[in-house]
Amino acid sequence: MNLFSFFYSMALPFFYIENPDVKNSIVLSEETSKHIVQVLRMQNGEQLQLTDGKGNLFTAEITDNNRKRCAVSIIQTINQQGSTANISIAISLVKNSSRFEWFLEKATEIGVTEIIPLVCTRTEKQHFRFERMNGILISAMLQSQQTWLPLLHEPVKYNDAITKAVQQQKFIAHCEDEKDKVQLAGQPINKSTGKLILIGPEGDFTKEEIDMALQHGFTPVALGDTRLRTETAGIVAAVLLTQ
Repeated sequence: MNLFSFFYSMALPFFYIENPDVKNSIVLSEETSKHIVQVLRMQNGEQLQLTDGKGNLFTAEITDNNRKRCAVSIIQTINQQGSTANISIAISLVKNSSRFEWFLEKATEIGVTEIIPLVCTRTEKQHFRFERMNGILISAMLQSQQTWLPLLHEPVKYNDAITKAVQQQKFIAHCEDEKDKVQLAGQPINKSTGKLILIGPEGDFTKEEIDMALQHGFTPVALGDTRLRTETAGIVAAVLLTQ
């Protein structure tokens, strides 16, 4: 399956296009063109759908089914409202890249708004292939038939993420025993405000990192009664914050 397309029965083929100029005929990328013409064998006059990942859903008609430079004309534009959950997840990179990729895919399907890869004291892996990771988000967005692409950041140092956080509700999920820590599931979540949760590395946050978060107004939370892997914790947090 083409990374940037998803074809589902009884519906138009669905593709991603970055920053389209909808005033004119749009020439699609060679990869997308090849999938449309050679794989789907679409002809001039047939329709497809495009999204820019910013809430816009375009219905377009093929005007030139060139397998390298397929051209389409926009015939309808619909702006779809984004998720009101407004969830940002700052999550440590993990040693196994495939596990982090799984998190990205599922977080997109759930409707997370922003993903901030964290570099913490105990983060083991710091290499990050942005284009590949963003491609996974695009694929997951199309697979789940959404028009909003989560904002993916380059890896951020923990201290920077803490000091620059502007969300109204801020949480840090950690495994330390602490009298002030509460279950995230029991917290009142304001759906109309921005929410940020910090998810630590496999060895958890250090005490110094936890203390720093608390000093910057983060609420310490637990995600249940069991110890979770980093990527699992990220998904559990996303689900709890959307409820």
